[in-house]
Amino acid sequence: MKYKLGDFVRFVDERMEGYVTRIIDENMIGVTGEDDFEIPVLASKVTSVYGHQSGGNAAGINPAATIIPTAEFKAKGVYLGVVGDTKAASVVHFNLVNDTSYQLLATFKTEKQQYKGEYIGIVAPNSAVVIYSAQLADIQLWPKFNLQILYYTQQDMKPETPLLFNDKFKAKDFSGAKKTVPVINQPGWLIRLDEPEMMLDAEKLKESFFKPAAEKQQVDKPKGEVDLHIEKLRDDYQFINSQEILHIQLDYFKKSLDAAIVHQLPDITFIHGAGNGILRHELHKQLGKHPKVQTFMDARKEKFGYGATKVLLK
Repeated sequence: MKYKLGDFVRFVDERMEGYVTRIIDENMIGVTGEDDFEIPVLASKVTSVYGHQSGGNAAGINPAATIIPTAEFKAKGVYLGVVGDTKAASVVHFNLVNDTSYQLLATFKTEKQQYKGEYIGIVAPNSAVVIYSAQLADIQLWPKFNLQILYYTQQDMKPETPLLFNDKFKAKDFSGAKKTVPVINQPGWLIRLDEPEMMLDAEKLKESFFKPAAEKQQVDKPKGEVDLHIEKLRDDYQFINSQEILHIQLDYFKKSLDAAIVHQLPDITFIHGAGNGILRHELHKQLGKHPKVQTFMDARKEKFGYGATKVLLK
């Protein structure tokens, strides 16, 4: 397969173009155009459009040594940075980020019934290279990653222990907030590869068990308008199925309603959107039997349309 995710291509027989957003098999690819509709097409029926680059940042390899004063030599800072493609939003790129003063000699294979070599090369100091690309929504289908890294420098430095990352990603691995990925300076999920395992602080752990009840039960005062759209609640919403999304939204709704009651708010508005109406229906069902709810109604239509519910509390 000569194409990879994020490549910009043009159809041979039609006046259409777009980005490769899926590798179906050795002969078929999925191409997404400006209308965000993915079209399956034979790879032989498209051609590359040169001058376009995908959102990944591939660093040039420069194995030449640069002498760095020992005091300024940076020994730590190896990451996997997962960032979205700037053109094909459904695609993410795995960047091997070298924020150290070493050259990294890296090999990367994927494992899914069989092993497949994906990348081999040298990552220069303070640079990054894309080693893998994948469909964001297909995380459950992603293969297991096997990444091996050796450190190299001509300088008089004690050799670092080689790194081995051998794991399969799950949706929960991307549940945290996005951060700025070093070197490439793009927002994304950051996995530190050269950080030792966290050691539990026994005293802090003990303190967490013996906090006063009042401190444990402190409830923050909610805002008057609570947005339940999943993209407002979780950064990893692209990886979550519809059933889990509804569970997360209802859980946040319950906590916000309880907090409004604790703080004796006269009313609170939940923004649920119009959509297919499932979330609105579930909210209304629970509000209808809540002992602390006086009544509820559609919020101001000129502001929210039919996408919000105002709740009057007793």
